[in-house]
Amino acid sequence: MTHKRGAAFFDLDRTLIDVNSAVLFAQFERKAKRISNFQFLGVLKNSLLYHFNILDMESAYNNAVKHYQGQTEEWVEARTLEFFDAKIRSRLQPGAEKALSHHKGLGHPLVLLTTSTSFQAKIASSRWGFDAWLANRFLVEDGKLKGEVNSPLCYGEGKVVYAKEWAAENAVDLSASYFYSDSYSDVPMLEEVGFPVVVNPDPKLRTHAARKGWKVVDWSLN
Repeated sequence: MTHKRGAAFFDLDRTLIDVNSAVLFAQFERKAKRISNFQFLGVLKNSLLYHFNILDMESAYNNAVKHYQGQTEEWVEARTLEFFDAKIRSRLQPGAEKALSHHKGLGHPLVLLTTSTSFQAKIASSRWGFDAWLANRFLVEDGKLKGEVNSPLCYGEGKVVYAKEWAAENAVDLSASYFYSDSYSDVPMLEEVGFPVVVNPDPKLRTHAARKGWKVVDWSLN
């Protein structure tokens, strides 16, 4: 009998960490006067809409990315690194640390699967010992951001697309894999793996998980 090789996929915001990193980044950028108070309020509004699964993510993401059109990759990487180490690195939830250690001990590849940017995903993977990351990449021309995101967006069904591609390239069977998430928008990916685990879920996902009989965990606890 052939052994199926599984991996452990993890969402970032409100799963590995206890907050939406986009809000913290907006605070970081507002303090540095790179976005206005009006733009910051827009991020807060979008975060609330996202939590209740009524946000047009494609539109919101593209509007946010346009703000950085013309910036160099190096500049964005440097700002993201400064932000991550100051505001995100220490926020890994206790339950997340245990889960990462558990899967690493079992020999499962650790994969960060997030709607966040490739810049942040790359840093998070390095800091927390992931084997791979799948996230939204910004289109670049001559070393500068074009103000557009690669399609499909790494969100909802898009996460499944990227996960399937990665799994095929790395001889991983999704039916033998795990996915940890807090958001109803991740239902397509939760249904794709053999072992879906719901972490401190939003209201809609909590109801859906109960209906499906999915495991629900609280990662805020030691």
